[in-house]
Amino acid sequence: MSPRRRQACEPRHRRALRWCLAAAAGGAWAASLPPLGWWPLGILGAALLATSVRAGGVGARAGRGLLAGLVQYGIGLAFVLAFSGLGYAVLVLAEALFPAAACALAPRRARPVALASALTLAELARQAVPFGGLPLAGLALGQAGGPLAPLARLGGPVAAAAGAYLAGTCLEAAAHGLLARGRGGLRRWRVQLAGGLVGTAAVAAAAGLGAAIGAGPALGHLEVALVQGGGRRGTSALEVPAARVLGATLAETSRIERPVDLVVWPEDVVALPGPLDASPARELLAGVARRTRATVLAGVTELVGRHRFTNAVVAFSPTGRLVGRVEKAHLVPFGEYVPWRSVVSKVADLAAVPRDAIAGHGTGMLATPAGRLAVLISYEAFFADRARSGVDAGGDLLVVATNTASYRSSQVPAQELAASRLDAVSTGRDLVQAATVGYSAIVAPDGDVRARSALGSPALVVGRVALRGGRTPFDRFGELPLVLLGALGLVAGLVRSAPGLLAQGASRTSAEASASPRAVRESGTTKSTLLKSTNLPTHSSP
Repeated sequence: MSPRRRQACEPRHRRALRWCLAAAAGGAWAASLPPLGWWPLGILGAALLATSVRAGGVGARAGRGLLAGLVQYGIGLAFVLAFSGLGYAVLVLAEALFPAAACALAPRRARPVALASALTLAELARQAVPFGGLPLAGLALGQAGGPLAPLARLGGPVAAAAGAYLAGTCLEAAAHGLLARGRGGLRRWRVQLAGGLVGTAAVAAAAGLGAAIGAGPALGHLEVALVQGGGRRGTSALEVPAARVLGATLAETSRIERPVDLVVWPEDVVALPGPLDASPARELLAGVARRTRATVLAGVTELVGRHRFTNAVVAFSPTGRLVGRVEKAHLVPFGEYVPWRSVVSKVADLAAVPRDAIAGHGTGMLATPAGRLAVLISYEAFFADRARSGVDAGGDLLVVATNTASYRSSQVPAQELAASRLDAVSTGRDLVQAATVGYSAIVAPDGDVRARSALGSPALVVGRVALRGGRTPFDRFGELPLVLLGALGLVAGLVRSAPGLLAQGASRTSAEASASPRAVRESGTTKSTLLKSTNLPTHSSP
């Protein structure tokens, strides 16, 4: 029986239940994300979605995947509502298309690996498209505080999401095997149960392997001071003068009492109408470095003409000399630049984004007297490839400078801290993060948050971190192994399901042919001719 006919035969209440399960899957995924961070719900969501798409044709499966995505991203990207209702709706719909495509591609047969693989490939695609990718609200962020986080050391943050997908679909297969043991035959339910348990055990073993690899060897130690000026949250540069942000940061920096090696200011604390070299701000930052006798990193924005600007982190040595600069490479679409500005301006108010940022280049590694630092600026913390490029270029410590003052809720700061935790795990490096209004934090290579500021309050986070060497599997190979495994799992599922689909097609063709009037007539003629040729009566006996 074809999937469409089987779906039509399924009771209406069961079809409704499958749609409800898809919505519940999206809700579970959203609840697994920070700030709630209930990581087991990431696995439960995968199991619920697997049950939801167990029946139905391609269209029904795609629709249920779309519904799950709409719920997940509708909640996970709720912060966008504060900026644009239309933009929020378009963004949520665009992101929901990824799980929809995954559910459509994954065959009903040959699960659970095929479905988990398709969802993993969809999550990888979200890292790249549209507009360079949007990793926010991704399932991996919900696993930063769970036992699957060490998978990031093997294949990057998305590997943690892949582990949740596979564990959930495998557990669903095992549960389905148990529930169907009386209907599907002894061998069939045992195979489902064993396969589900083996898959779950494989995820646990891989996570254990990632944890066993450990962090890179310590090459030295630094005393760091992360400066958070504090202030009102849910604001923008249009509402808070740049001088006030700079003043709050300077006031908090003056509280540094004990000797430190590295002082980190947040993103765009220093806003300039032109180049830093021609500004009094250069001497101001040099003076901070001389007074603290430390290497100072500071976020600086510089206007370039009337319509463009740069977003950079600059480094000053303890003697006050400018020693390096890193410019932001991953820019926030519709936040730091507007794609198709001339078109979008006709339907949206772009007063909050009057200029477009110029994307930076390079690895992100900054050589300073304090050490070789892999610098990530705000949004870049969500892109594991940026952390990896800085480490591959020689970075021994991850440094994140960010500004999350525009967000009223804790949703974005919490998701960003989760992304930073996964960056630390995937690269095997210590990480420090300085934010204008929080969270400022010190993160260990295993993702443990050793110190964290409160949101909105002035804070000075001081602690000791290690400069580390060595390379993790992710540092060496990136996400390539994950892409290959995901593609292999999906293709294997499609190949395995092909005989069943061909058999269904042949059966359907045969049934349609035998049921056609022409076939009935031909069958009757053949029977009559045969009976006559054998001189047997053609009428039926009573």
